[in-house]
Amino acid sequence: MKKLIYIFCAASLLTACTDDVMDRLNRNENDPEEVPARYLLTDAETASAVSVVSGDFAFYTAVYMEQQAGIFNQMYNAEMRLAEVYSAATFNNAWNATYRNLLALRIIRERCAAGGAEAGSNHLLGMAQVLTALNLATLTDLMGDIPWSEALQPGAVYQPKLDSQESIYQDVFDLLNEAIDNLRKEDLATLTPVGAQDLIYGTLDADRQAELWIKAAYGLKARYALRLSFREPRYDQVIDYADSSFVSSDEQLAYPYDGSSSINPFYAFYLNRRYFGASESLHQKLVERNDPRESLFFKAYPGTGQLVFAPNGAPEQRQGYYGISGLLSPTRPTLLLSYHELQFVKAEAQTRLGQTGDAIGSLYNAVVAAFAQVGLSASEADDYFQNVVLPRFEADPLGEIINQKYLACYEGEVLETYHDYRRLLAMGEGDLLPLANPLPFPLRLPYGNSDVVSNDHVAQAYGNGDYVTTEPVWWAGGSR
Repeated sequence: MKKLIYIFCAASLLTACTDDVMDRLNRNENDPEEVPARYLLTDAETASAVSVVSGDFAFYTAVYMEQQAGIFNQMYNAEMRLAEVYSAATFNNAWNATYRNLLALRIIRERCAAGGAEAGSNHLLGMAQVLTALNLATLTDLMGDIPWSEALQPGAVYQPKLDSQESIYQDVFDLLNEAIDNLRKEDLATLTPVGAQDLIYGTLDADRQAELWIKAAYGLKARYALRLSFREPRYDQVIDYADSSFVSSDEQLAYPYDGSSSINPFYAFYLNRRYFGASESLHQKLVERNDPRESLFFKAYPGTGQLVFAPNGAPEQRQGYYGISGLLSPTRPTLLLSYHELQFVKAEAQTRLGQTGDAIGSLYNAVVAAFAQVGLSASEADDYFQNVVLPRFEADPLGEIINQKYLACYEGEVLETYHDYRRLLAMGEGDLLPLANPLPFPLRLPYGNSDVVSNDHVAQAYGNGDYVTTEPVWWAGGSR
């Protein structure tokens, strides 16, 4: 009997040991189910720069805003307002990438919140809230009403409803306010602090790192408060938020590339596709101002020896002929929020409030910073400002601010020019930034196909896609 009991126990132990061994054998140690949240932040910053602020969203809107001319394949179709403008397949990759990024940021926020596995990591929580606001605002700015309050619940909610852009914007400001509060708190992280996992400010000491994320949050509040000008002008707040943000280009929210393991998305797009040509209308805006950046912004297509500009709305579909951007560089950073943008934002708000003297000072700061961004000196910027910008500002203050911002945002910050133009259209001021392409202007981007075919709420909102040229988003005067 004792022998039988022994055999039974031994067999049970063997089975238990075997199950344990098999569990270990089936576990992929290179694909853990949970990782410290600071590692997720690195991926979230990268996705924000490469897939959300740059990527397809930026490539197509660069064509719509005539910072680039589409001269081949998909970009030619965008130039000529063919199928890609309306198709749910066009932005499917970017749509999915943005939601994946929002999900990763949600995981960080949940882990770092009270009761989470990394509760007390207040600074990391604040950083994730800033990036969430940036990603969420970008998606709704481009597409209007989107799934949000019921989204990011894989396996639980399969067809999340659409939330109104108005309510989403409230969430954006709530996220930024909460981020500022958390970044001001003592960081009680029990794990290793964020440190160098923050690719934007991670080389700085923890206090300075938190300070600059706070400034980034205030800067985004300035950007988004101005965005709402048609619905609710809050120019005093815009100025206050901008004053609490960056004081120089050294502080701006810029994602770096090393040129080997990571490269600038516009540079990568040129290497892989070569679908852009030098824009004739952008060229003309620079020529009208005798702008020294004109010689920097464009160069002849390699090997041709001749700089040819593509007529907007009527280019030939051909590669290796039209000029290309002269700013292409594998290490050019993606500016998630630049100092010069904030100075332009501030100048516009001051001008609309009649604070002309202050607006001139902000505009000057913006132009100097924008020149420095492309390698031109402060003296060159000063000469240009005194002889070109200031006289044009005196004749047409808002027009010159908008156009200088447009020029400064060339290659990399095009989403802001797209949002500005649509806001101006709503305010009856579209003529401040004249565009040359006579074809219908896309007022928004279509939803991603993944949800159009699987979510009835999105499918109904998408319809046949024609709405993208007829219905502005809510903050630009539309209903959704």
